[in-house]
Amino acid sequence: MLREPLAGVVGMLVCGDVEWPASAGGRRCMIEGVLVRALRGACGECVGLCCVGPGFVKSADFPINKAAGEPCRHLRDDFRCGIHDQLRPRGFVGCTVYDCFGAGQRVSQEMFPGRDWREGPGTAQAMFAVFNVVRELHELLWYLREAVELEAGCGLRAELLAAREKTERLADSDAETQRGLDVTPHWQETNALLIRVSEAVRGKGRNLRGADLMGKHFRGADLRRANLRGAYLIGADLRGADLGLADLIGADLRGADLRGADLGTALFVTQPQLDAAKGDSSTTLPSWLTPPAHWAA
Repeated sequence: MLREPLAGVVGMLVCGDVEWPASAGGRRCMIEGVLVRALRGACGECVGLCCVGPGFVKSADFPINKAAGEPCRHLRDDFRCGIHDQLRPRGFVGCTVYDCFGAGQRVSQEMFPGRDWREGPGTAQAMFAVFNVVRELHELLWYLREAVELEAGCGLRAELLAAREKTERLADSDAETQRGLDVTPHWQETNALLIRVSEAVRGKGRNLRGADLMGKHFRGADLRRANLRGAYLIGADLRGADLGLADLIGADLRGADLRGADLGTALFVTQPQLDAAKGDSSTTLPSWLTPPAHWAA
């Protein structure tokens, strides 16, 4: 179930002492028209960067070990996955929950056009390094583009626009600049701003930031406006829970049961978080996100 952003949930949102209309139109245009297209992976336009660059170890998410920089055994010569429609049953759950936030196609098409990691170690190292940086910046843009629309009436718009412009400028820099870029300071600075937006929009709510909530029972719980940033919700029972305006940045939802839960106005939700969780057609999502294929009908 998809819900128009904010519409039909609350008539007004309280931002500090300021109330503002929960208008869906502008936010949907921004998020669906710009954010989703640019900041979601398009595998057909990439040279398989996420299938080579990252390493992983045998676990519940992967059935084999793979060293960083080593091509996955299932990567075909055309950069497509040879078992794409069988990833979950064959144990490659980690692949199905990964999203590069559009970094793959940007690096492949704009920063290294006509080239790929098979040219040699130098090219490979450069591409993987730049890919990691761009992915971090694109994830920030995901949050910032939503925050710009969320902050109405809070007096933070100028700061958010400046942060977004700086992030876009960094993402637009050339490959050589990207290789030497330390994104951490910018992440920290921007995260502090996102926290201010979250606090202003949510108002008073339960503070569960970073809490260990693994396997906890929240069935039917009222988690509206809760601060769940970085919370460990692995395997948590969130069936029928109301997560309206809850901040979910960095929350670990692996195996969490979201059947019947309302995330229609939850803040800063990402597709990878949903892909890692369980849900069904009764789960309410923001309209710019997609119910994962493995969710029950």
